[in-house]
Amino acid sequence: MSDPAPLRSADADPKPSIRMTADRLLVNPSLEAGERKSRSGILIPATANVDRRLVWAEVVQVGPTVRNVEEGDQVLFAPDAGYEVEIRGDEYLILRERDVHAVASRRDTGRTGLYL
Repeated sequence: MSDPAPLRSADADPKPSIRMTADRLLVNPSLEAGERKSRSGILIPATANVDRRLVWAEVVQVGPTVRNVEEGDQVLFAPDAGYEVEIRGDEYLILRERDVHAVASRRDTGRTGLYL
């Protein structure tokens, strides 16, 4: 009888890769999502009430049922819409596709004529 395959120790395993499920987006929020400055230069902390302010983020990965967003796109969303997550020491947000208000893309198809 042969020995079963040896179990790998936790230290020997590389960190697992992340894959989004369903309609989820993994995004890297811009610095604008945190502290920002007013036009006159006053620092506005991230905890300030910004109920109606939307922020941009870069899409890092998309789930298999996402139809209108691709990796590398910039998405506009409400800052309280997503879930914060730390992956390999970096901060990201997980959003649903329905929480995205607009998409800025470098693709040639589907443009409205507005450029950022």
